Amino acid sequence: MNVSNLPHEARAFRPATHAPAPNGRVGVLIVNLGTPEGTDYWSIRRYLNEFLSDRRVIETPRPIWLPILQFILLTRPHAKGRDYEAIWNKDRNEGPLKTITRSQSEKLGLALRNLEREVMVDWAMRYGAPSIGDRLKALQAEGCDRILVIPLYPQYCAASTATVGDKVFEALASMRWQPALRMAAPYYDDPVYIEALATSIRAGLANLDFEPEIVLASYHGIPQAYFDQGDPYYCHCAKTTRLLREALKLDAERLKMTFQSRFGRGEWLKPYTAATVRELASRGVKRVVVVTPGFAADCLETLEEIGVENAGYFREAGGERFAAIPCLNDSVEGLAVIEAVARRELKGWAG
Repeated sequence: MNVSNLPHEARAFRPATHAPAPNGRVGVLIVNLGTPEGTDYWSIRRYLNEFLSDRRVIETPRPIWLPILQFILLTRPHAKGRDYEAIWNKDRNEGPLKTITRSQSEKLGLALRNLEREVMVDWAMRYGAPSIGDRLKALQAEGCDRILVIPLYPQYCAASTATVGDKVFEALASMRWQPALRMAAPYYDDPVYIEALATSIRAGLANLDFEPEIVLASYHGIPQAYFDQGDPYYCHCAKTTRLLREALKLDAERLKMTFQSRFGRGEWLKPYTAATVRELASRGVKRVVVVTPGFAADCLETLEEIGVENAGYFREAGGERFAAIPCLNDSVEGLAVIEAVARRELKGWAG
């Protein structure tokens, strides 16, 4: 913004030598978990180190955790690299989470064009690039003096939602002129979100050549201790599942809630997805579908862990037909959810 383009009243209070200070715009920053920059050993190692060094993710005392982390960083990157290679977007040389989040940002920007005030939409990753700090500073440089941050996690969890907030406030701490900030509330029970999930699942089921006996709603797990200490995540997942059952007219036996991605030997939220698919197959269930309502975009945990790893567990135990329904991603239904959250949180700022 050039000073000469400012209203006369604003120019009157600025000396001719005043540094450019663009302002008056509203920014929206959508944030997802992150992805390595490549599938090679060192790219995976850097990503795992950043992720597993986050005290929100791993609350184990540092003297105990750091030796374990060093062992993980030595042994895990090769295996994880192979997993990422299986789902990698080779056309853009990036993880699918980055491809999808970029598209969500672009489509959200188009959807918000009719607001009363100009809104700029950008995207960031909590771990990896583009970083939250870099994109907040870029929005401020474009004149955004009010910024809405939307963590793309429907259910609140300290290890996901709160760590986004931590990184946002860390970036603000280095700014002389801080923008006004809003953090979007979780949307686990928002009617637009529930209807989007139901619509997506109905369409996914209609496209299958079999009818599932059981549908599993699989959420990313957290240690049981985190829930015991007051994290509301389990309750949010349970409410999403209950509302989804009502929308799909399925009872608790047909639509079950499970938790995936257990890490380490400690007790995590139960029932575990991997144990559940094995148990279902062992007692004669032949057809299963898995949906992942806690993920706003497909990633390693949905494409490889569910679509490949858990599908293998099910078939090894005697199951026959297994399908994973895609996340909402940048679909019409998925964008309707993010747009609804943005419009709700922008009231008073941009429309």
